[in-house]
Amino acid sequence: MSQTLLHWSLLAAQLMLGLAFLCASWRVARGPRAQDRVVGLDTLYVNGMLLLLTFGIRSGTDIYFEIALVIALLGFVSTAALAKFLMRGEVIE
Repeated sequence: MSQTLLHWSLLAAQLMLGLAFLCASWRVARGPRAQDRVVGLDTLYVNGMLLLLTFGIRSGTDIYFEIALVIALLGFVSTAALAKFLMRGEVIE
């Protein structure tokens, strides 16, 4: 019973994350301002990371968790750099 519940729960989570990924892609493509696009990119990397985590849980492979960790680190740094660029016009002072 618990394996079946886990399987269907992960499938539902992956479908909802895929839908959130599409909504964030729409925001990146159609964002009226650059700030909206940055928030959309931030949402994209979080959704991608969570999709990889659900794939890792489903397959039982450790490589997905390591890739998700790298995406989380790079996504945070890139979001901070983009926010600084939008505020001041330069990244490195």
